[in-house]
Amino acid sequence: MIVAIVGRPNVGKSTLFNRLTGARTAIVDEMSGVTRDRNYGTCIWNGVEFSVIDTGGYVEDSDDIFEGEINKQVRMAIDESDIILFMVDVTVGVNELDTAVASMLRKTKRKIFLVVNKVDNNQRIHDAAEFYSLGLGDYYTVSSISGSGTGDLLDKVVSALPVKSREDTAGLPRIAIVGRPNVGKSSLLNTLMGEERNIVTPVAGTTRDPIYSRFNKFGYNFFFVDTAGLRKKAKVNEDVEFYSVMRAVRTIENSDICLMMIDGTRVIESQDLNIISLILKNNKGMILLVNKWDLVEKDNSTTKAVEKEIRNKTAPFTDYPILFISALNRQRTHRILSNIATVNTNKSRKIPTAELNEYMLDVINRNPPPAIKGKYVKVKYATQLPTHAPSFAFFCNLPQYVKEPYKRFVENRLREKFEFTGVPLRIFFRKK
Repeated sequence: MIVAIVGRPNVGKSTLFNRLTGARTAIVDEMSGVTRDRNYGTCIWNGVEFSVIDTGGYVEDSDDIFEGEINKQVRMAIDESDIILFMVDVTVGVNELDTAVASMLRKTKRKIFLVVNKVDNNQRIHDAAEFYSLGLGDYYTVSSISGSGTGDLLDKVVSALPVKSREDTAGLPRIAIVGRPNVGKSSLLNTLMGEERNIVTPVAGTTRDPIYSRFNKFGYNFFFVDTAGLRKKAKVNEDVEFYSVMRAVRTIENSDICLMMIDGTRVIESQDLNIISLILKNNKGMILLVNKWDLVEKDNSTTKAVEKEIRNKTAPFTDYPILFISALNRQRTHRILSNIATVNTNKSRKIPTAELNEYMLDVINRNPPPAIKGKYVKVKYATQLPTHAPSFAFFCNLPQYVKEPYKRFVENRLREKFEFTGVPLRIFFRKK
């Protein structure tokens, strides 16, 4: 489920993005046009989790090359989103750019929330009434800096989000094939599925919802996830790299395990790392596939060298299978199925509390967290949380003193003892 924040430059879109995601990943500056690349984050409100995309400011008919590219990506975000937050600035009022964006939004079939920003006193609440002239109905007044009004806005957004339908896929793992354009995703899906598909199950909803293709062969039973609604190439003039990430967000959200494909002739690039980051943020299992390996000139050490380079770039998460394949030649593609089964087993693995405490408390006692200001962290108890992805809670006296390096140490010891290959782990330290 995707929520996009759109509007003209300098109305506070990035500030709202940072508030919704609880991070400061979007650069905020009074100068317009600061946001050029898209920012992706996750918002959780009332137990509902959804993706948020911060777009650049829309400028109609601009000759600036950057603004032209930003406009393309704004239009694409509108097309791919479930809900659009259209932001305007009460201190400036309605201007021609707001009218241009509103005109574009009225032509879409998406749910639109008109968000009037910088409303932090009673006078500005009255001033906001002029935005009725945009023809988008009622508006929501907020101050993205102070957070005023954002709670009411999020209540409405969450209630309007589409409910994910999982009836047709209950109990079966959902496997997504993701990666940059032209790495061979379609070729791999065709190779694995063959010409005869057992069942193709369209999930109820619009054509933009995922399509699940049933795989039931050789003792394996799961669904491949693909996203419907791709437009014909003649109609796609947008930035292809951005479009691939937009697709990846939706496909990853609707999967359990991701087959992350990279091009063996180019190894791993920044766009690949962006998609891997999305997989880990969504706590999905991962198998990395190096495709087109038949086109690579290699010797006895090439495979090990490439594998080492890939794991170094994805650190600290390095515990996942890597397969060197050729989707067209069916080279080593049969190994993908057994790896899917292994990662799926690891993702649902439950460690008995007694066994977890017996092993981990001994590890922690021998290598306790570093003391801070003369205070020592004492861990008393550990348990696996009843979550969809493997998560572990360690109860102690001073959880605020446990830093990320020690959490990684604990995660590594867990991986050494228990089989969690291909699965991101979440480690929490909580007050006992």
